[in-house]
Amino acid sequence: MADDHAVVRGGLRRLLDAEDDMHVVAEAGDVEETKATVAEHRPEILLLDLHMPGGGSLPALRAIRDASPATGILILTMQDDPGYAREALSRGARGYVLKEAEENDLLQAVRTVAAGATYLQPELGARLLTASVAEPLTQRERDVLRLIALGHTNAEAAGQLHLSVRTVETHRANIHAKLGSTSRVELVRHAMEQGLISP
Repeated sequence: MADDHAVVRGGLRRLLDAEDDMHVVAEAGDVEETKATVAEHRPEILLLDLHMPGGGSLPALRAIRDASPATGILILTMQDDPGYAREALSRGARGYVLKEAEENDLLQAVRTVAAGATYLQPELGARLLTASVAEPLTQRERDVLRLIALGHTNAEAAGQLHLSVRTVETHRANIHAKLGSTSRVELVRHAMEQGLISP
């Protein structure tokens, strides 16, 4: 288990160790400790929080997988934005469950990932599917997205693109709808993924 809150780890340990087919072999409280612990113990499952000291878990996912390729990574997080789930799965996680989930749902997620399958919390899966089947962005929407990701206001983007502010607002609403997200962080991530801005 990797989570920077000892109280959370303690509760998870009690829940998992109470199951006949589960046993917690190690804990970690930051990203670097997680990499080292996974490499040392090579667990069947890693329960991984997204936001921990050491640069965050998403950028470290591939390194964690490389440390123990057979370990199934199950993200356990407060982040209910489907963009985070998409990103985690694309980087090699095999499951994504919210900390607000029922205990039985978490246990099911652990068993599903342990069996080699993928687990995505149902309501997140529905939102992810809705976002993934959306139309691609138009070139003008890509222009607006790039400027938003660079931190420009709607008015500044309008000035640079020689559009009215209302037109930029419309493009921005379309971008949010197509990407299935209202988070600026997710817009920045999408712009980086599409090569519209540099990391």
